[in-house]
Amino acid sequence: MPHLEPSALASQVGSGLLSFPVTHFDAQQEFAEEPYREHIEWLSDYPVAGLFAAGGTGEYFSLTLDEVSRVVTAAVQQVNGRTAVLGPAGGSVRSAIAQARAVEAAGGDGILLFPPYLTEAGQAGLEAYVEAVCRATRLGVIVYHRANAQYSAATLQRLADRLPNFIGLKDGVGSIEQMTHIYSTLGDRLTYVGGLPTAETFALPYLELGVTTYSSAMFNFVPEFAVDFYNAVRRRDHAAVFSALRDFVHPYLDVRNRVPGYAVSIVKAGLDAVGRTGGPVRPPLQELTPADRADLARVIERAAVPALV
Repeated sequence: MPHLEPSALASQVGSGLLSFPVTHFDAQQEFAEEPYREHIEWLSDYPVAGLFAAGGTGEYFSLTLDEVSRVVTAAVQQVNGRTAVLGPAGGSVRSAIAQARAVEAAGGDGILLFPPYLTEAGQAGLEAYVEAVCRATRLGVIVYHRANAQYSAATLQRLADRLPNFIGLKDGVGSIEQMTHIYSTLGDRLTYVGGLPTAETFALPYLELGVTTYSSAMFNFVPEFAVDFYNAVRRRDHAAVFSALRDFVHPYLDVRNRVPGYAVSIVKAGLDAVGRTGGPVRPPLQELTPADRADLARVIERAAVPALV
């Protein structure tokens, strides 16, 4: 399948719910391609605007370059044009360039550019980092704004002026003031993606800031709920949104927040809870304890969230 042009990808990403599929591993911690493909096939049956293969929920931080290529290739082949598939790039600038090129070679439609590893940098350095990756690929690039890679409105404006394939910003900071400044400066030049964990809790207020979509980790194991919640947000159905937050999202967060890193582990445990297969996480992440798994199952059951196996 041909790649989506950057402008078409920007429109596609902003048009609906997004998700980051988990990456399946076997008991030896190797990439388990068959269950991963089964998972992608299941998710592709739901109306989703894009899947970010090997993203944060997909444990990008624990994957080798070869594994990134294999995971994105499997996703592209399994989706078979039903929605957009984006892959990751990040770390050192050389690593990010190599990963972006691997995603393009694997047939991906776009790139999510993660922060550079560990080191802190000023705006000029971050600007050069984004530019180097954008110029290394024809694909549309969405920049992940978080942690040690927080971009000023002025930096984003300069990048947008020079780089047609810089198409979006995923916000993982959560500053209303900062996002207001960014949107008032760049307007519709970029597509804005909510990227705070768990994004559902911020979806309604962020909609007013021009953030028309967000990445849902919950979509991995309760896709029907995730789609219904997104639709309630888009029609500004406050009653439905706050009911869902109260009955399911906030109790889910109570379990997720017990241990750092559970944001990924709980998604795989959620798949197990609804009768599918999540598989193990790789260190340094840790599995949910048996007690936490039981609490998660009760949260899903009490909220009557459908287990659509």
